Order: sequence, then structure tokens, then C-alpha cells
Amino acid sequence: QYTMLLQDKKAVIFGVANNRSIAYGIANQFRQHGAKLAFSYLGDALKKRVEPICEEMGGDFIFNCDVGSDEDIAASAEIVKEQWGEIDILVHSVAFANRDELKGRYVDTSRAGFALAMDISVYSLAALTKAFEPLMNPNASVMTMTYLGAERVVPSYNVMGVAKAALE
Repeated sequence: QYTMLLQDKKAVIFGVANNRSIAYGIANQFRQHGAKLAFSYLGDALKKRVEPICEEMGGDFIFNCDVGSDEDIAASAEIVKEQWGEIDILVHSVAFANRDELKGRYVDTSRAGFALAMDISVYSLAALTKAFEPLMNPNASVMTMTYLGAERVVPSYNVMGVAKAALE
């Protein structure tokens, strides 16, 4: 049996894509330790995946958020404030690069592709933290995901390695 380390703690999870994503595993562990869960999704395609995950885990609610949009981030914080009032945990498990930027050589990364990868994978952590900070209880936690590709060359990781290094 589990010790309920997170009993009634409120965790907002950004980045669950499916039941194989790291954010899914984190959310599942949080649930097993008694946390209340809310999940973000991006668009209708991901909503169809996240909705059943939220139901499976007994999550409280889901909400749409494009972390590349300050307006969406602000709206998400408002939704969470309306639903819960405050939070204890913010999980940032969000990363993105265009598929084309992960092929060939890193030096062939486009300026726009680089900017997009940095915006979604790195800046979004600061943007989410800033927006949710007024909702965070004392001793609240913010966590993000990195990868070995931030420190070592990993074939075809390209611009994501640079983004993860920046995130660290």
C-alpha cells in the first residue's frame, strides 16, 4: 500500500499525450499518493486522448492550453483558479520541435524552427510558472522534464538537445 504523501494536494499536469508519456506516469503516481489532478491538452485531437486519461485517473477537470500563447496560459490559470482556487504542484512536461528540425544536421536548423522549439520547450516553463504563481500554495512545487540529450549528443535529437540544455 501507498503512503498518501500527496493527500488532497492539487497538481496541474501539462503534457500528457497518451498513456506512454512521462507525464502520464507522473500523474499516475501522484494519483496513487492521493493528489487531485487537472490536465491540459492542446486542441481537439489531444482532448480525445486526455479526456479518457483524466477519467481513468479520477481527475477533476481538463482544459485547453497552447503554451505558445500568453492568452491561453492566462486563461488556463483562470480556469484552474475558478475550479480549485490554488495549486500545490505544476508539472511541465511539454516539448516540441518540427519534425524537419530533427533530421539531418543540427547546423541546418532553421531560425524559425529553433525559435519554436525554444518557445514551446523552454520559455513555456517560465510563462506557466509566472501565470500560476499567484495560485501556488506555500511550499508549492514546479517540476519539468529534461533528457540526456541536453548533455550529450544523441542522434536525431538536434534542436531538442539545445532546448533541453537551455531548460536545464
